[in-house]
Amino acid sequence: MTNLRAQKRMAADVLDVGKDRVWFDPDEQSEIADAITREDIRDLVDQGVIRAEDAKGNSKGRARERAEKRSYGHRTGAGTRKGKSGGRKAEKDEWVSRIRAQRRRLKELRDDGPLTPTQYREAYNKASGGEFEDVARLEAYLRNEHDIDTETA
Repeated sequence: MTNLRAQKRMAADVLDVGKDRVWFDPDEQSEIADAITREDIRDLVDQGVIRAEDAKGNSKGRARERAEKRSYGHRTGAGTRKGKSGGRKAEKDEWVSRIRAQRRRLKELRDDGPLTPTQYREAYNKASGGEFEDVARLEAYLRNEHDIDTETA
């Protein structure tokens, strides 16, 4: 078999692909061996004797499958996790989402009537100080301390 290494190198350069993607017609090897200039290689490319193979990509099928399972909570157990819990969801981000929900609920109760501005400010400051873990604990506090019906508001 003829050594076509130089032709393959030139063809890769002409076609602007890697050497592994260059395809030579097995029936035309003697003609390819005679091609010693880039112009010869270009002529063979035009004739279809030399061509570039399609690039092979990585299949995303398995990745899509995993992503779909994670979207409904699977594959997220302790054995999958690396790093601290704060590395997956920052403590500050959790705090921000909790306090926003509590402040939103306080404003609803104040605007709809059952909460006076004084009671609102007291509960707002307590929420800012981290007294309530979530909206349910905030509402329980308002029911017990201020006799406010939070269901109707």
